[in-house]
Amino acid sequence: MASDTEPTESSHRTPHAAARGPHATHRVGYCGRLSRVAPRTLATPSLVEDVTMQPSRLIPALAALVAALVALVPIPAAGAARPIDHVNHVIVIFQENWSFDGLYSHFPGANGLAQAGAAVHQVDKNGQPYATLPQPIDTTKKPPIPDPRFPADLPVAPFDAAAYVPADQRTGDLVHRYYQEQLQIDGGKMDRFVAWSDAAGLVMSYYDATNLPEGRLAQQYTMLDNFFHAAFGGSYLNHFWLICACTPTWPNAPADMVAQLDASGALVKDGAVTPDGYSINTSFTVNTPHPATITDPTRLVPNQTLPTIGDRLDDKGISWAWYSGGWNDALAGHPDPLFQFHHQPFAYFASYADDTAAKAAHLKDEQDLFQALQDGSLPAVSFIKPLGPDNEHPGYAALLQGQQHVADLVSAVQASPYWADTAIIVTYDENGGRWDHVAPPVVDRWGPGSRVPAIVISPFARKGFVDHTQYDTTAILKFIETRWDLAPLGTRDAAANDLTNAFDFSAAAPQAPAVQAPQVP
Repeated sequence: MASDTEPTESSHRTPHAAARGPHATHRVGYCGRLSRVAPRTLATPSLVEDVTMQPSRLIPALAALVAALVALVPIPAAGAARPIDHVNHVIVIFQENWSFDGLYSHFPGANGLAQAGAAVHQVDKNGQPYATLPQPIDTTKKPPIPDPRFPADLPVAPFDAAAYVPADQRTGDLVHRYYQEQLQIDGGKMDRFVAWSDAAGLVMSYYDATNLPEGRLAQQYTMLDNFFHAAFGGSYLNHFWLICACTPTWPNAPADMVAQLDASGALVKDGAVTPDGYSINTSFTVNTPHPATITDPTRLVPNQTLPTIGDRLDDKGISWAWYSGGWNDALAGHPDPLFQFHHQPFAYFASYADDTAAKAAHLKDEQDLFQALQDGSLPAVSFIKPLGPDNEHPGYAALLQGQQHVADLVSAVQASPYWADTAIIVTYDENGGRWDHVAPPVVDRWGPGSRVPAIVISPFARKGFVDHTQYDTTAILKFIETRWDLAPLGTRDAAANDLTNAFDFSAAAPQAPAVQAPQVP
């Protein structure tokens, strides 16, 4: 297993929309599902049967026909006074562990290696420059060993990993933890990634993903090249920041799990919990699912009570779901070997604890997403967390397979009636310990951390555009909050830019989904 240690809106609702609950912001007459539109009869019997009728009868019949046709045309949600109200569905695909330079350092128009300058230089823990890069370490081996696929004397500079390990194969993992990333960033100099990694020179490697599946989508839509993961460290903490803009608390954690710092704040002993009781590195929920090997409940994170974006959406009656690959199997007690328990943030909260109705209603398997796209039950807000083999995490997953999985998810949405009013945001939870040349902004004790890729895919997204606006993961929350008039969860999302610079709502409205020809009764 990998961990951070290793690894009311529209008042014009159709009857169908009302029956489907409060998520009724679909366009009038569309209702989000094709099968309900197709059977509608557009021609009145009188008009079909008697085309020579008198004008007094013809005009009302024509009016009825026009009204029926208008009802099938997708239009913005009734009362939509703001451009963002064209978006009625948001889908977030949350991938794993790549810095921006690690994938898109050569992406056209982006801030990449050509702008890196002195940030490419790396020094050891004593501040002395490296003569050459230490040979990359294969951390998948027990114990870890130098990876013979890579040279032992590479220059101290970013290098193309594809020259040694193709993108359909796996490399070692890299340490990505709360305190270590701060040491690597080194006050914004970005010069100690090698020194504080367990994978040595591998931190300076990249793949040019410009023409891989996600890169091709980015070329077609909008790439965000100034997007930072919200919190220092790994997947565990950054999944919390995606849904609550918060750091979980564990005030009575076992002593051996608590980090130790000296008087100056320097790390003496690493741990999963800060000295003042915040849970920062990989830990597991007291709820199911969690690893069967942990039988002592005191070593499981207690239920959290801070509000989440799920709570905010529920308060407004807006539908949502978290779709996780392998979720059903994990709940049933036989998780896939690459199911990541710490990638399921809602499971840590009392609102979605075991045996709650909310858990059953909102926490679902990824396969349920595909069903929702087909049967017209897609919620307004969807988070997708792919299973390990498909999430691109170095060490246990191959980059190419995960990229293709994302492209397949996007294709499934594009082939559905929902595409016309959907915004898809593809991003990464954190940098996975890989170097990036852009220093993150200094905001608070939690982050942000390093720069990661983010791509906006939508009929309303700017086409072939690179957005240089500064964002972090909480910008996703801000976009959802702005669209549905939700209160912010914290100071970070309250102050965040809301992603709207990646959209062009002035463009012509997208085409209506295809419908069957009217059937004459």
